[in-house]
Amino acid sequence: MKAVVIIAVIVAVVGGMYYYTAFLQQPEQVPAPEKPPLVQSNGHPVTPQGEVIPVQPSEHDLTLPELFKRVENSVVQITVRAGDQSFLGDERLGSGFVYDSNGNIITNNHVVEGADDISVTFLDGSGYDARIVGTDPYTDLAVIKADVPAELLAPLPLGDSSKLQVGEQVAAIGNPFGLSGSMTTGIVSQLGRLLPLAEVEGGFSIPDVIQTDAAINPGNSGGPLLDVRGEVVGVNSAITSGTGEFAGVGFAVPSNTVKKIVPVLITDGRYRHAWLGVSGTDLTPEIAEALNLKDTKGFLVIDIVADSPADKAGIRGGAKQVTVDGRQIRLGGDVITSIDDNPVRKIDDILIYIQREKSVGDEMVLSIIRDGQPMELTITLAERPNLSESP
Repeated sequence: MKAVVIIAVIVAVVGGMYYYTAFLQQPEQVPAPEKPPLVQSNGHPVTPQGEVIPVQPSEHDLTLPELFKRVENSVVQITVRAGDQSFLGDERLGSGFVYDSNGNIITNNHVVEGADDISVTFLDGSGYDARIVGTDPYTDLAVIKADVPAELLAPLPLGDSSKLQVGEQVAAIGNPFGLSGSMTTGIVSQLGRLLPLAEVEGGFSIPDVIQTDAAINPGNSGGPLLDVRGEVVGVNSAITSGTGEFAGVGFAVPSNTVKKIVPVLITDGRYRHAWLGVSGTDLTPEIAEALNLKDTKGFLVIDIVADSPADKAGIRGGAKQVTVDGRQIRLGGDVITSIDDNPVRKIDDILIYIQREKSVGDEMVLSIIRDGQPMELTITLAERPNLSESP
């Protein structure tokens, strides 16, 4: 009996040790990872509607096939109808790209201007109705919105266009002549261009645009201009051509302008541009000689818009009509030589500086030459009143 008791105790002890050891050897229970929050794209809050995966810029330069594959699902064809909706109605095509996970799409103002009906078509062929959120003819930018399934939304990242260099490789993606999902490549031909008046409806100039030799044909308007890391550095806007087809010179609105304008279009529907209210001509050696100036850099003020910021600050226009180098010109106006200590070589410098750095209500200091003497004037910028006004 005593032996039986001893055996039972031994069994109990051994069994307890086994279960204790087994308990210690159980794997640690790792809690399930929390589901990440919905993506916020380009700084805008997301309307919860499903999983959205934005396109991320590459950490290295992409080959052209890699670049196209990375962004192709984010570019859309835009079909606009205006007037009579019958077969004979006005229908035009353009391009655009997904900006954020709310379904906002960036394109050109001239693509959607006057539209009665807008639709967007993604690469997979699915089409959706869209509506205008905001437009800005001064930069030829527009935002439209479509109620699109979340899985189709792949917002493209906006790059820093101030880092672009002449000669850098770029690619334009869009729908030229209705040929969807087309890619052309080229280089940055020049920066800080003033878009020629003849290429823009409304009779005004768009400052600070990118010039490229990447083929931009009808239908490309509103599509992205991309660097080799897959970032949008511009929005394709116009071409210079006698036939309306590509001839080696294309233009794109820089991404830094997009960053400034588009968020305001989404919230307010329009952008209030700062305005000076002068017109005139760039100095030439002949004009500088007529003014007894040694320096040929600067902008000669000829006309002042009444009640404009320039008028209120006391900027003077020309008064004496003379002939300079075979053309009639009014002299006697102020010559603007710098803005906030930034040199002014020509009108482009004034427009670009205001576009990049200033907003309505901001002050800026103009350095001028009046009657041969340098002086400074402080101006408070106002909102540009309408398309027919000068800078």
